[in-house]
Amino acid sequence: MHFEDIRQRDARTISFEFFPPASSKALEALRERLADFISLDPSFVSITYGAGGSTRERTHDLVVELQGSGKVDPIPHLTCVNQTRDEVQVILERYASSKVSNLLALRGDAPADDDEYERGDDEYTFAIDLVKHVCRFNESGLHPDPRGFGIGVAGFPEGHPETPNRLKQLGFLKEKVDAGAHWVTTQLFFDNAAFYDWRERCDLIGINVPLVAGIMPLTSMKGLHRMAELAAGTNFPARLQREIYRHQDDPKAVEQVGIEWATQQCRDLLEQEAAGIHFYTLNNSDATMQIFRSLGAKDASGLR
Repeated sequence: MHFEDIRQRDARTISFEFFPPASSKALEALRERLADFISLDPSFVSITYGAGGSTRERTHDLVVELQGSGKVDPIPHLTCVNQTRDEVQVILERYASSKVSNLLALRGDAPADDDEYERGDDEYTFAIDLVKHVCRFNESGLHPDPRGFGIGVAGFPEGHPETPNRLKQLGFLKEKVDAGAHWVTTQLFFDNAAFYDWRERCDLIGINVPLVAGIMPLTSMKGLHRMAELAAGTNFPARLQREIYRHQDDPKAVEQVGIEWATQQCRDLLEQEAAGIHFYTLNNSDATMQIFRSLGAKDASGLR
C-alpha cells in the first residue's frame, strides 16, 4: 500500500524497524518474532539495509517475503553506500515486480569493517540523488502503481554531526522533500522537546509532509553506550542517565527504566499529535509489547 494510502487509512502511523540477521539461523529466529510484531497490527515495518554482500540480499528476500504474505506492508531501506545506479535500478525493478509500494532513501552509514571505503567513490553522493533516481523510476511507468514508490527520507531533530549548521541541514531536508519525498522518519531521540522544536522549524520553511518520530527504548547499559556511538549528537537527558546509572548493577531494572522512559515519550507524542511513531526494535519484540501494554493498547489501533 502506497504511503499516501497508509496515511489516509491511519491518522497516525505506528511502525517498527528490523535489521536483517547476519545468518540464516538468526533469520529464522526473526521470523518467529515477526509474528509478535505483526500481531500488533503496525501501519508498516521497515527493514534496514547493510553496506553490502549477504546482508543486502537478506533484506531483499525478507522484503519480498513479507510483501507476498499480505500480512504487513514492508518498507525496505535503500542507501547510497557502495551502490551503483545499475544496481539500484535492478533493486527497484525487483521490488516493483513484487508490488512493494514504498522505500526509505538514505545516505547510509559507512561500513564499519571497510577501512578502504571512500564516500567519494559512491555513484550517489547524497540521499537526494537516490530520491531523484527513484522519482525517475516512478515516471517510467515500471511500477504497477501509477504513482510509483512512496519515498521516505531521514530527519535529524538534534542535528547531524556532518552538518553542524542547522539552517543548512533543514535546507537539505527540504530539498529532499521538494524532490519527491512523501514523509520523513527521524533518527531516534530521547528528548521530545527537541522533536517539537524541530517540527516547528520544519513547518516554518515549508516542510509539510508527515514527520514520524523515531523511538528506541534503552534496555541495557551496553545499549546506552552503543546508541551514543551510533546516534551521534543524540541527547541523553540527565534524568534518564541518572536513573540508568542508579540501577546499572541490575540489568532488569535498567531495562524497565528504558521502557518506562520510552512509554512516557510515546504518551506525550500521542498527546501532541505526532504524525507517527516509528519503533527501532533491534529485532526484539519484548520491549515494544511492554510499551503497548503500558499505554493501554493491545495493538497499534489503540494508538492511532
